[in-house]
Amino acid sequence: MDQMFKTAEKKGRITILDVAAAAGVSKSTVSRILDERLPRSESETAQRVRKVAIELGYIRDVSAASLRRGKTLTIGVIVPRLTDTVMAMLYEAIARACKRTGQFAIVATTEDKPDAGREAAETLLNRGVDALILATARLDDEFPAELEKRGVNYVLALRTDGKHPASVGDDHLGGYLATRHLLDLGHRRIGLISGPSYASSAMQRVEGYRHALLEVGVAVDQDLIVESTFGIDSGAEAAEKLMALQNRPTAIFAVNDNTAIGALSSLTRMKLTVPDDMSLVGYNDIPLVSRLPIPLTSVRVPFDQIASAALDLLASEPQSGDDRVRIATPSLIPRRSTAALS
Repeated sequence: MDQMFKTAEKKGRITILDVAAAAGVSKSTVSRILDERLPRSESETAQRVRKVAIELGYIRDVSAASLRRGKTLTIGVIVPRLTDTVMAMLYEAIARACKRTGQFAIVATTEDKPDAGREAAETLLNRGVDALILATARLDDEFPAELEKRGVNYVLALRTDGKHPASVGDDHLGGYLATRHLLDLGHRRIGLISGPSYASSAMQRVEGYRHALLEVGVAVDQDLIVESTFGIDSGAEAAEKLMALQNRPTAIFAVNDNTAIGALSSLTRMKLTVPDDMSLVGYNDIPLVSRLPIPLTSVRVPFDQIASAALDLLASEPQSGDDRVRIATPSLIPRRSTAALS
C-alpha cells in the first residue's frame, strides 16, 4: 500500500506501470485485466488490480492502444436519418454491441440520398474508422461494390442489395406474418402501404404480403397496393388513397410503423375507428406504438441481434454466398388495432 500512495503522489498521468507497481503484478497482467474486449475475470488478482486502478485514477489510453494495433476500434455507421426511430434504434443497438467488444460507434446521416451516403462514407474513412455499417443500401446501389474494390471493411444492415455482406431481418417472413394475421381474422381485402421500391426491406415485406394472400387463394389486387416513403405524411396520403377506392379494404398492412401512424391519423380524420372500421398492422414495433390510444399490432424486429451479427461479419474473414448474409427472425406482436372481421 505504501507503494500505492507514493505512486498516487507523483505528478502527471497515471500509467499502466504505476498500476502494476501498486498492485504488485506485471504490466501485461494489468493490461489483460483492464482490456474491456476480453472476458471479465473475477479472480482475487483481477479485483485487486481494478480497485488499485480506480484508487489511482488510472484512465486507459484507448487511442495509444489503438495506434499500437493499427486500428482505432471505431465503427462508422451510416443511416438515412436519426429522426427515424427505426434508424435510431439500430444505431443504439450497434453502439451497445460495440461497447461489448471494446469498440465505439460513430454515426453519420444522409437523408436517404445516395450522393450524401458517399460523402458520409468518405468523411468517416478519412477520420480513421476501421469499418462501415451501411443502413442506406438501395437495390440499384453500386456503392457497396465500390467499397469492396477499395478493400474497405463494410457490411449492410436492415437493407441489402442482395449481393454484398448484410445483417438483416427476415422481411419476407415479417410481411407474411402481418398479412396472415389479418387473413386469420377473416379479412380478404387487405390494403398495403408498401414503402419505397428501392429498399429491400420494403420490397421483401411486399413479397411476404403476396405470399400470404396466395397461400389462402386470395388474388393480389394491385389497386390495394400503394407505394410510399417511410414517413408519417406519406402513410397518411397512402391511407387516403386506399379509402378513396370504391371497394375499399377492411384492413391495412403498413410496412413500417411510421406509415402506420400516418394511416391512423388519416383514418381518425375520416371518423373511422380502429379496429372497428379498419384493422391496422405496422412493422418494426418502435416503442411509441404500444403506447398509442389504440396500441398498434406490429412486427417486432430484433435490432440487437442484427447489430451483433453485423459486427460479427466485420470481424470475420470475407465469406461467400449465403455466409455473407445473416438473417434475424421477426415476430408478430398482436395488439388492439386488429380485430376479427364482423
